[in-house]
This record gives sequence, structure tokens and C-alpha cells, in this order.
Amino acid sequence: MNRTDNTLLRVGVFYDGTYFAHVSNYYLYQHERKARLSIEGIHEFVRDEVSRHEGVDKRFCQIVDAHYFRGRLNAKQAQENDSLYRERQFDDVLIREGVTMHFLPVVTDRSGDIGEKGIDVWFALEAYELAVHKRFDISVIVSGDGDFVPLVRKLNTLGTRVMLLAWDFDWEKNGDVRHTRTSQALINEVTYPVMMSDEIDSRGRKKDPAISRLFVQRAKEFSHEPPVSTQGGSTPPTGTIVSFNDEKGYGFIRPDGGGDNLFFHVSGTTGVAQEDLVSGAAVSFYPTKGDRGMVASQVSLIK
Repeated sequence: MNRTDNTLLRVGVFYDGTYFAHVSNYYLYQHERKARLSIEGIHEFVRDEVSRHEGVDKRFCQIVDAHYFRGRLNAKQAQENDSLYRERQFDDVLIREGVTMHFLPVVTDRSGDIGEKGIDVWFALEAYELAVHKRFDISVIVSGDGDFVPLVRKLNTLGTRVMLLAWDFDWEKNGDVRHTRTSQALINEVTYPVMMSDEIDSRGRKKDPAISRLFVQRAKEFSHEPPVSTQGGSTPPTGTIVSFNDEKGYGFIRPDGGGDNLFFHVSGTTGVAQEDLVSGAAVSFYPTKGDRGMVASQVSLIK
């Protein structure tokens, strides 16, 4: 499509939160990028893509609404799962980028497994209703779920074009190779399918600023604050890893000589393979003042 007028194109973005978190974890823990996806970067990428597909200057391609849907643990569950702080951090990101959050409580089945229920239905209903009332020219779906095909068809009846941001990739868990694949039916149904995994891994776009912006820099507490040793001098303190969550990439260190255990993240390690971050491993580190208090950075194994 190639438009010649300067009418503002209204874009709405809708995130399947569980899907987005899964993809972001892949890029942080398993992809060579070793960084999380950036909401701000994705929004800029969307505007670039809309501009290119619609033949309109980027200035006239504006995201006027963005929504994030996900099942959520209650406060007690999140605290027990050591995820309360991380959830609040990401809430802050969404708020800063003007994304409206929609949460439903997760449900626990008879076997004790936790899962979502009803969130995809809410996603579809909200996306359709908002397209009706706010008259989006383009609705962007960040998901790979074929269950959204009926939503796309309903949006098409409104004259709303649909852009899909989706990923295909292989990943490992507990030594098993697993696969994340986008529904072909969903790809076929949308107006503008964008396979983000292909865009990110394209040899021709390795140094493209639009691709680099899709990823956040390391968290401030792990890379921007200078190390502050609590013991003085240039020799780093030592301690022992007391726990490490391999799937989520964080753990705690008990400093030698006593004191509170210090949080650390895999992105704050130096020359350490993640599989070597096990309970009982002796490490050196620098206590660093971050946004959440003192954390351990520049964590290295003691040979």
C-alpha cells in the first residue's frame, strides 16, 4: 500500500504477555544477544514497519494504544516464587511506555500445576472492542497462537489491518530441545506477518540500529554502577552460592564472614558458564549498590 496523504495512522498494539515473556527469556538466557526484549524498541520497530508497509512517513504512524495481557500470581505466590520484585520492575517498564496492563489470577489444578485461564478470551474481546471504538487503522498482535485467528478475521471485517510480530526458535530445558513455532493459520490470516526471529538473525541486519533497539542494555545494577567493595582495597570479597534458579538465571550468595545473602544475576557474572553456577560453588564478587540495595556483581568462580 502507498498512501499520498498525511492522515495519521492509528496503531494499537496487543501483547500476549506469557508469550512475550517466553521470547524475552529465550533472548536473555539462550540466544547470543544475552539481553531482554525492549518494549520501547518494539514500539519503534512497529512504527518503522507500519511506515514501510503503508508507504507513510513514520511521523504519521503513531501507536495510540498498547495493552499487555497475562495471568498473574497473587502477592504471596510471587513472594514465595522470588518473582515479586521482578514483576514490579516490569510493571514500571510498561507504565513508562504507556502500556495498559490486564491481569487475571492464575489457577492451580489438582496436580498443583499453575496455569492461565481466560486471558486469551479477554485479549480477543478487548482487542476487538478497542478497534471498534478507537478505530485503529492497524492492530498489532504480539503472539504466535492460532487461537487468535478468529480475532484477526473479526478485525478484518472492521477494515482494520493486522500486523503480526512472532518468533520461531528452538530452545533447551533440562537437556531437551524444544520448539516454539508460530501458527501458520495465523500467519496466513494477518495483513502484515513479521517473523521477528528472521529479522533479528538476518546477516544483513546485524548492525541495524532498528534491530539493536529491540534489546535492552544490562540492568543498571549489573553494568552501570561502579563496583563498591564493602571490605575496602582491590581484592574482591568471597562467598558461596547458596541457591541458583537455572531457568530464571538468578541466585543468592552467602558472603564469607557473615552478613545478608546477596542477590546476583547471570548477566552479572564474569567468565562463568551458567551450568557452573551451582549451590556450594565458591565465588568472588563485588557488592554493588543497585536499585534494589546491595547485590553481587562481577561474580567469578574461585578455581
